[in-house]
Amino acid sequence: MPDKSRNRSRSRSKDRGGALAVAAVLTAVLVAPAAPAGAAPPAPDGGRPVGVTTLSEGWTIPWGTAWLPDGTAALVTERDAARVWAVSSDGRTRRQLGTVPETQATGGEGGLMGIAVDPRWASHPYVYVMHTAAEGNRIARMTYDGSSLGDYTVLVRGIKKARYHNGGRLAFGPDGHLYATTGDAQDRKLAQDKDSLNGKVLRLTRDGRPAPGNPFGTLVYSLGHRNPQGIAFDRRGRLWEAELGDALHDELNLVEPGRNYGWPLCEGPCDEPGMTAPRKTWGVEEASPSGIAVVDGAIYLAALKGARLWRVPLRGKDTVGTPEAYYTGRYGRLRTVTAVPGAAALWLTTSNADDTGNGPDGGDRILRVRLG
Repeated sequence: MPDKSRNRSRSRSKDRGGALAVAAVLTAVLVAPAAPAGAAPPAPDGGRPVGVTTLSEGWTIPWGTAWLPDGTAALVTERDAARVWAVSSDGRTRRQLGTVPETQATGGEGGLMGIAVDPRWASHPYVYVMHTAAEGNRIARMTYDGSSLGDYTVLVRGIKKARYHNGGRLAFGPDGHLYATTGDAQDRKLAQDKDSLNGKVLRLTRDGRPAPGNPFGTLVYSLGHRNPQGIAFDRRGRLWEAELGDALHDELNLVEPGRNYGWPLCEGPCDEPGMTAPRKTWGVEEASPSGIAVVDGAIYLAALKGARLWRVPLRGKDTVGTPEAYYTGRYGRLRTVTAVPGAAALWLTTSNADDTGNGPDGGDRILRVRLG
């Protein structure tokens, strides 16, 4: 049974996703246009964190963050309050845009989770969200009219829910399709079942159909995942994914179509035939990864139980360098990290007001991290 910090029978799924809030834009998941094969020059070894300021206070489990295309504001969701906000780039103003209909918390990690904004924003001002409902987890779309969200439309149903292990991140890829992470819903066998949408990375069109070229002709893009909560594309168009393990290892994976990432046969390093091993692992006390972002030549990973920001340099074609930890224990549990458009900076949200952090409502913050 899920232990409160990753013990809970190592259900650790305390991913803390939980209520609603809808919003848009590619939350920090940096969707850079893909370079032609073999043409991408080496990425610089991205800047390191050199300073932190509090941008906005008074939040309760801010789960997803997505920038509007003009960079003037980002959409931020609150998991358990089911609210979506527009927050100005300087953090001085925030405005509630609405809530996501039919969202239900699970008393753990379910609720209003990921959010993404349609890349064709000028003609299609759509915001995509992943949330928990009565029958399971859904991917839905809403329309932003400049002041509020409406026209709620369900795109995908049939993703099983549980108190923990709901996944929940959304991001548009350089190919224009929407990617989503789903957890195993505390039923580990689902991760190896190609007919299940759980324990997977999904790839879908804007109207919820399997994207052309998917390896199995379904929504499934990759399988064998336990509780993936972070996805981000690098400047080469590669998809990176962060995943909460059970009792031993958290993972950073380079996700490719049709690959099997091992759960529950493997946790962390994996030499099982037909399985793909992670590019980097951590002990569960050090991470509990949620959101990730890519800036220049580095991946930034927000750690919940580990209560720190990890910087992982990208090396060569498909390898990573030695991770570096920042702000260990200083701000508590860290949930989402998002790149700031046009600036050497990140937005970083805390998750201390969830049921694992046990902080008071309104006790979370949005931090701004300067890179240098």
